[in-house]
Amino acid sequence: MLRLKPAVWLLVPWIVASAPAATSALWGTNGESWQAGGRLPDFSYAGYHCGEKPLPDVPAGVSVKNFGARGDGVTDDTAAFLMALAGAKGAVEVPPGRYLIRSLLEINRSGVVLRGAGPDKTTLFFARPLQAIKPDWSATTTGKKTSAYSWSGGSIWFRGRRIEQPLADIVAEAKRGEQTLTVSTTKDIRVGQRVEIFQRDNQDNSLAVELYSGDAGNITNLLGSTHASIVCRITRIDGDRIEFDRPLRFAVKTQWHPQVRRYAPTVTESGVENLRLEFPGMPYPGHFNEQGYNGVAFTDVADCWARHLVITNADSGVFPDARFCTIDDVTFDNGRAADEASHCTGHHGTDILGEDNLITGFNYRAKFIHDISVEHCAAGNVIANGRGIDLCLDHHVCAPYENLFTDIDAGAGTRLWFCGGGSALGKHAGARETFWNIRTVAAQKLPPPEFGPPSMNFVALHSTLPSRTDPSNGWYEAVLPKDIEPADLHAAQLARRLTSP
Repeated sequence: MLRLKPAVWLLVPWIVASAPAATSALWGTNGESWQAGGRLPDFSYAGYHCGEKPLPDVPAGVSVKNFGARGDGVTDDTAAFLMALAGAKGAVEVPPGRYLIRSLLEINRSGVVLRGAGPDKTTLFFARPLQAIKPDWSATTTGKKTSAYSWSGGSIWFRGRRIEQPLADIVAEAKRGEQTLTVSTTKDIRVGQRVEIFQRDNQDNSLAVELYSGDAGNITNLLGSTHASIVCRITRIDGDRIEFDRPLRFAVKTQWHPQVRRYAPTVTESGVENLRLEFPGMPYPGHFNEQGYNGVAFTDVADCWARHLVITNADSGVFPDARFCTIDDVTFDNGRAADEASHCTGHHGTDILGEDNLITGFNYRAKFIHDISVEHCAAGNVIANGRGIDLCLDHHVCAPYENLFTDIDAGAGTRLWFCGGGSALGKHAGARETFWNIRTVAAQKLPPPEFGPPSMNFVALHSTLPSRTDPSNGWYEAVLPKDIEPADLHAAQLARRLTSP
């Protein structure tokens, strides 16, 4: 009989006590189980330049103090910031200090970076809300008059223009997961070019039903307003057929007027970093009473970023209505009294309306009514590697689909599935929303049927429920979050894509 040496016997208890890593049937160990067109999307294209480039370290630029900024917390430094940004090419440096700002700082050109010396050294104090600076009245879906800044806009606002120039009609249908299309002409399409594949709905809401994988709920009020969009790079042209670098995340049908569009964002390569954004410490006025003490907004831009920020006392934090932007290492802090009705100190922490953005490294030390939101056909976005005191992963109706929440410590876990949004605008979540390695103090139940369709994926959620992997009745793999590998699905998908031949 083979005898183990004494030293090996000492190792046996450790071997037995160490649980093996668990993998998902949707992914496997290194992606060998993944299939294009399957229920697990490819999320690897999220973020700045699709994750293929790191965020840039822009060389030192002009200082706001060259334009008269004092940074003493008393002098109004607004004019100095506006002058510095108006002519900036590259970085606008904000040295240590506390800068009083009484207007919004709009960046509408490429290659402009507003950079402080660090959130512990450089503070921008925004003394006035956006509604007082540039009034924009609107109304809720129930008709209540409110400021549009309740759900949009930033005190630092990156603004581009949407270009919708058609290059070709798509003349043949294609399945989700395919990477070729037949088009009416390739005259203005080139290999290596980024293009947008776009579809719009009809009054029958049939595209909306597709984006909910056939289980949309009540969509009476959508009124044909949904769309489907994906930006990809042309890899081959063969006659009237084009090939591109990523799988379609929706089916293409001629009834939805599919087009290949020019993709040429007017603002790229701009960012904000190393700053504290602070607002007055007055009590939070409550839901839909906000006047626009908002942090950063990205509107119709691409390949931009926000990183190393602390946002304090905000009505709302970050609004990425953009593509391929990275929001990295943002802390949401608070020093003001909560609203009695909501027990929260703000409206939206991060509200995503765009596609293929990466939100990572976040820390919620404040509680918002909606901490992290996806809405209005937002798709391909990744929310990863963050934490909060009691996060809600808000899905705000109107078909947000194929977004990933991964490697998140959601804190107490008392309101993980709490959602908002108007009535009769579809279920909260659309097709193939994926929740992977979500940790909470309280064990979770799966969200109710009105949250989203059975095509959603839940892997390694802190729960005591048994696995349920019936493709027609929902997908839940009962794996302990600490055991799942990979812990971060986005990082694994990106690494696999970048290292594949």
